[in-house]
Amino acid sequence: MTIDDPAVVAEVTAAFHAYERALMADDVAVMDALFHDAPSTVRYGVGEVLYGADEIRAFRKGRGGSPQRRLGRVAIHAYGRDFATADAEFFREGGDRRGRQSQSWVRFADGWKIVSAHVSLEGDTA
Repeated sequence: MTIDDPAVVAEVTAAFHAYERALMADDVAVMDALFHDAPSTVRYGVGEVLYGADEIRAFRKGRGGSPQRRLGRVAIHAYGRDFATADAEFFREGGDRRGRQSQSWVRFADGWKIVSAHVSLEGDTA
């Protein structure tokens, strides 16, 4: 298995940044398109636990947009040609409390998709 093939890392990096742009613009259609549309997809957020693409979509529709943020360090690694992880630090607008985001990406026939995501803020105990 090749780890961190530059071409694969570049593809996932582009997908990661497309998701980040969609998140900041509250472009729900793009965010939904970048998550794997399946009951097996999971997203743990700062205040929610979502199992399946239907729950994730419902959450996004009712949320009214993500708090604005800036990215800190981002680490993207590929394991073979079809699996990658993206881990990022972020800081919400107007604050210095660090947030963390982890995503597992899988290459499907229709492109790279997030199959698992976790978002938390440093110091959260919930």
